[in-house]
Amino acid sequence: MTNLKPANTTPVADADAAAPAAGPARSGWRSLLPTMTPWLAIGLVLVAGIGLFGLLGPLFVGDPQQIRDQGLTPPSAEFWLGTTQTGQDVLAQLAYATRGSLQIGLLVGVLATVLSAFFGIYGAYRGKFLDDAFSLFTNVFLVIPGLPLVIVISGFVPRESRGLWTIAIVLAVTGWAASARVLHAQTLSVRQRDYVAASQVSGERPWRVIVVEILPNLLPVIASQFVFAVIAAILGEAGLSYIGLGASNSATLGTMLFYAQNGFALSLGAWWWFVPPGLMIALFGMGLSLVNFSIDEVINPKLKNLRQHRRRARRALRLERELARRTPAPEETDR
Repeated sequence: MTNLKPANTTPVADADAAAPAAGPARSGWRSLLPTMTPWLAIGLVLVAGIGLFGLLGPLFVGDPQQIRDQGLTPPSAEFWLGTTQTGQDVLAQLAYATRGSLQIGLLVGVLATVLSAFFGIYGAYRGKFLDDAFSLFTNVFLVIPGLPLVIVISGFVPRESRGLWTIAIVLAVTGWAASARVLHAQTLSVRQRDYVAASQVSGERPWRVIVVEILPNLLPVIASQFVFAVIAAILGEAGLSYIGLGASNSATLGTMLFYAQNGFALSLGAWWWFVPPGLMIALFGMGLSLVNFSIDEVINPKLKNLRQHRRRARRALRLERELARRTPAPEETDR
């Protein structure tokens, strides 16, 4: 068979040789990390940007409680996001409120993840009576409506005692059960594997088997549940604060919306008072959701294989186009 490939096709050959090396199989801890995609990059940028704004923003703004005689002024060079009805700087309030919401989100995420991991992983590993008791306790919290329970618990707590930690504990206690069921099912699957049985036969302590053998395989699931708990906590706190049951001594995005609603910001057309906190909640929730979708690819093998198949198909198409571009037409070869 006549070889029609010209002599100057070395770059294509190099590309063909480098194709398998472009997507090396990831192993170890790298296999637990999501693949960098445009959506993951957008999510990380949103989360990091809002996190930095909440962390460093209060250092560069003034007192959010300072009252001025410039009420309901629109955004200007002096006040970038305008002022409230009593002349308070909306940008300063937004910086402190973002920090408060992020603190509640992280606290609830950590507490809910710890509770779900304890009742889901430890109960499934120990089995027998302890597993039955933990499953019954988890099912009780699953059948109880979450939002009404949060409202009832927050309503019984005196207003002066409803601080940041109180709201975080209330939201964590009412939001861990669903994650515990997911971790329980995953632990039952991992517990049947050979290396876990080998550790048990060799006399390893239960806590070491859980931490060393089981927990690393559940890290993507735990990370996904943590991200979801943070999203639910920020939205739940905003809802509680909007109806007047939020933290009384802390500034959050929900309290900004509460005071904007009480100040008739919508009726007065003061969009700069309620749009920034609402937009901040939406952008942060979108960023965390994009990160969570990327973590799902690690958890769900079907999604991971589908993305790998699409990546290989795009790489093969690029190589085919490069080969077609560098291969001369038949009439040029005859000449």
